[in-house]
Amino acid sequence: MTVNQPTIIITGAAGFIGSALAWRLNERGRNRLLLVDHLAETEKWKNLVPLAYQDYMEKSVFLADLEAGRLDGMEVEAVFHFGACSATTEIDASYLIRNNFDYSKTLARWCLERPKPIRFIYASSAATYGSGEQGYRDDHTVLSTLRPLNAYGFSKFIFDSWCQKQGYLDQVVGLKFFNVYGPNEYHKGEMRSMVVKAFEQIRNAGRVDLFKSHRKDYQDGEQLRDFIYVKDAVDMALFFLGGATAGETAHAGGSTSSGIFNIGTGVARTWVDLAQALFRSMGRDPKIEFVPMPEGMRGKYQYFTRADISKLRAVGYSAKISTLEEGVADFLPYLEKGPLPLGWA
Repeated sequence: MTVNQPTIIITGAAGFIGSALAWRLNERGRNRLLLVDHLAETEKWKNLVPLAYQDYMEKSVFLADLEAGRLDGMEVEAVFHFGACSATTEIDASYLIRNNFDYSKTLARWCLERPKPIRFIYASSAATYGSGEQGYRDDHTVLSTLRPLNAYGFSKFIFDSWCQKQGYLDQVVGLKFFNVYGPNEYHKGEMRSMVVKAFEQIRNAGRVDLFKSHRKDYQDGEQLRDFIYVKDAVDMALFFLGGATAGETAHAGGSTSSGIFNIGTGVARTWVDLAQALFRSMGRDPKIEFVPMPEGMRGKYQYFTRADISKLRAVGYSAKISTLEEGVADFLPYLEKGPLPLGWA
């Protein structure tokens, strides 16, 4: 670790995308990290084991120190705020407001209302787009037209809107993550990606169960998603450190642009595509069965998502993005050997 590196703070650092981000920073020689999370009675602590970092703080301690001014003297390059309740099935909207909205406002103000503002990059979500009737353009001028379908999407939507009303969107970066999959998501229970669930189904039963379609314009299993591999997702996030800010050749060409950006591949694939990619990587013949979608999900289900990444490309992100088949093939060894988190071996 270079002694004069400023600190990078990552909230949600033991979670899926946060821990993958820390792993990628370690790969780039950045170890001066303050990791923040709420571990509770979960297995996500395992994601922290292989990482190199300066310190870890529980969310409650971090917030108390933040509000008391005890962190004001720290030299901080950027805050990646990925800490949130990410369960799309969570129905306690007040809980989501506390965790996803109030927490975010506190941290944004701390970063921006300083004599020298700190780069603030936060996780929004494609869930803010709702059914997608208004499209998937990451243009902040269409924020008021979006209609999220669940409380989680609403909690992310109102923080995006709050940033806009505060005039912060020309200073912060909001990342609308689409369907992210990959190592380090194992602790997420029912919120794990279908890649993990399908792997377990194939290993245990030799088949994959997919939801039937309840719309005439989509065949069973032909519902569409923009699936993005977590390694690509964190590379896109780190791009917004900016080359000059990061001070490293690994970040050369990075962007200091601000605003809301979609994090996806720009390609919509079906659930059948995903299952077939996994069967192929595992060397097995496909066996897919279709099951009814639970009644409670049918009115909140997205049948089509596809990130418009033209804005991301326009600010200079030119890296190749993994196809679904490439991402699944890269992910499979982590599933077969453990499952293992990034950096374990």
